[in-house]
Amino acid sequence: MSFFGFGQSADIDIVLNDAETRKKAEHKGEDGKKEKYFLFYDGETVSGKVNVTLKNPGKRLEHSGIKIEFVGQIELYYDRGNHHEFVSLVKDLARPGEMTQSQTFDFDFTHVEKPYETYSGANVKLRYFLRATVGRRLNDITKELDIVVHTLSSYPEINSSIKMEVGIEDCLHIEFEYNKSKYHLKDVIVGKIYFLLVRIKIRHMEIDIIKRETTGTGPNVYHENETIAKYEIMDGAPVRGESIPIRLFLAGYEMTPTMKDVNKKYSVRYYLNLVLIDEEERRYFKQQEITLWRKGDVVRKSMSQQAAIASQRFEGTDPPLRTPHCSAV
Repeated sequence: MSFFGFGQSADIDIVLNDAETRKKAEHKGEDGKKEKYFLFYDGETVSGKVNVTLKNPGKRLEHSGIKIEFVGQIELYYDRGNHHEFVSLVKDLARPGEMTQSQTFDFDFTHVEKPYETYSGANVKLRYFLRATVGRRLNDITKELDIVVHTLSSYPEINSSIKMEVGIEDCLHIEFEYNKSKYHLKDVIVGKIYFLLVRIKIRHMEIDIIKRETTGTGPNVYHENETIAKYEIMDGAPVRGESIPIRLFLAGYEMTPTMKDVNKKYSVRYYLNLVLIDEEERRYFKQQEITLWRKGDVVRKSMSQQAAIASQRFEGTDPPLRTPHCSAV
């Protein structure tokens, strides 16, 4: 077999130049398992070495060229096998020829554009990876190395509070208010619920965080809803004039930034969903979209400090005064 050039093979290894110092981030794969990957941001250089180690020293390895690629791609699960590449960079490491000994090749992708965050959802996956290839006549030798990309945002300039009402004429009038509409992933949602009119017996009330993933276009649009968090507000009957404070820490939940129309392939949005259940098991809903964003590493205040500051800011405002639809019994 070696006479035809099939007797030699090689192992490929991709090593990043800053592997010893670069931060890693956990990411949940398609199978649901968490693994740690090297973390990059938009505009950062990706550089390192490709080690090609011959399995049979002394035998030559013929190849049609050696290259490394940096790829960003989206895969929709209903369209498996059809990868949509939004970043595709190639560096040739060696021209066609032969290798008689193991070799190391340097590569450098300078200031690489990485416009979207790594994502693995119910119906779609966005990944970035390096792929080294030793070209062969029949079967190439390849090795891939995945990385994780996080997108950072600055603090929103306009971040108005959310005010909503839940009402059933002559039966129920509830107002709820949240301190803002845009939250970073380690933030605290602070709010209050005001019971202006209560003529039905409410047994249970909770706030859910709903993640809604939308994939595809036209006839191939899929919506996937997932309840990320449930926060019980009360268990029992409220009375008119009562107000209940809300304080929900986001750091304990696995969430991504809000993603809108990523490469015209998918979106990920988050909603606060107020759920009321009466004694007859009837359910009442009110939903409001919120924006989540990721901020860079800064000197972080403790979670209790964050909550206290947010609460002070929020409670410093006057509570809304609205005339109920009708007077209480």
